[in-house]
Amino acid sequence: MWQPVWSSAAEDAHRRPLRQPDARTLAQALHQEQLATYGTADDPEATENAEFDAPNGLFLVVRLRDGPALAWGGWRTLNTSAAEIKRMYVAPPARGQGLGRRILAALEQDALGRGRTEILLETGIRNVAALGLYTACGYKLIRSYVPGRNSEINRALRKVIRRQPASHPHTNLLM
Repeated sequence: MWQPVWSSAAEDAHRRPLRQPDARTLAQALHQEQLATYGTADDPEATENAEFDAPNGLFLVVRLRDGPALAWGGWRTLNTSAAEIKRMYVAPPARGQGLGRRILAALEQDALGRGRTEILLETGIRNVAALGLYTACGYKLIRSYVPGRNSEINRALRKVIRRQPASHPHTNLLM
């Protein structure tokens, strides 16, 4: 049984292999949405499961308790300091509930805990919700880090991640 990364009254987020059946369903939904929006999309089968295996990555699937998969996302290692967020997706009925933000935060914390200090990602120019989420979470637009990407479709973003300083009992006192 998979231990949840987080659990709430409505859903659980679990570490899962990328090719698990409920993850495949989300992969196909994401692929179809990208094809409909852009006319092109990366093949979801082109990414290897092992790229998301610890300690070099993590893949999360969020599902309703005893129900269908709602959202997913993962990170994989790019180099000793950088992680790449991949395959972030929230099914249309579950959008607007903060699942994407919670997945992103869990992925960032896991990558940070494994020694990564920056995160890179790509999204499409027409994915206004994703661009809004990423910029609200501190990501900045950069030049593409993936050779051959179409700048009329893809947007690359980067965020430096750091451990939060431990609070000291005397630092929060009012003077």
